[in-house]
Amino acid sequence: MAGLFPGANLADAFAIRLPAGSSRDVTKLSRFMFAEPAPWFHTLLGARDALVAGFGIKTSKQLRATAPAEGADRIFIFRVHSVSANEVILGEDDIHLDFRASVLIRSDELVVTTVVHCHNLLGRLYLALIAPFHRLVVKANLQRAARRGWPPESVI
Repeated sequence: MAGLFPGANLADAFAIRLPAGSSRDVTKLSRFMFAEPAPWFHTLLGARDALVAGFGIKTSKQLRATAPAEGADRIFIFRVHSVSANEVILGEDDIHLDFRASVLIRSDELVVTTVVHCHNLLGRLYLALIAPFHRLVVKANLQRAARRGWPPESVI
């Protein structure tokens, strides 16, 4: 992931243990993790959208609307860039920054890695503002999904 944006402005990773019997379908786990964010997340997302709309940055509503037009698969509001047996790469490119997020199954862990490359001052200011919230959201999504109980392995 770090190689996607050499000199990245942000790179972080968070992991959580997957219990025995949990699905190892990385796409299913990714969708599950983003399916039910904490209620406070929607408040943060609404505030973010209100703040960025005047700067020409894509809002979550705009991102959702582009999915059918692009014909691209999305998980939550994020475009799916690639899928392999153990990793999904999500991300967006915008006027202020580009980011990629990897959801990776590594042994008995689910690892979420984010890498961000800022294009300009607007991107660096945006990142400085949202970085602390980003970390809280990623950790909360992982913990919330674990509390809900990861989807089980499919029996074939």
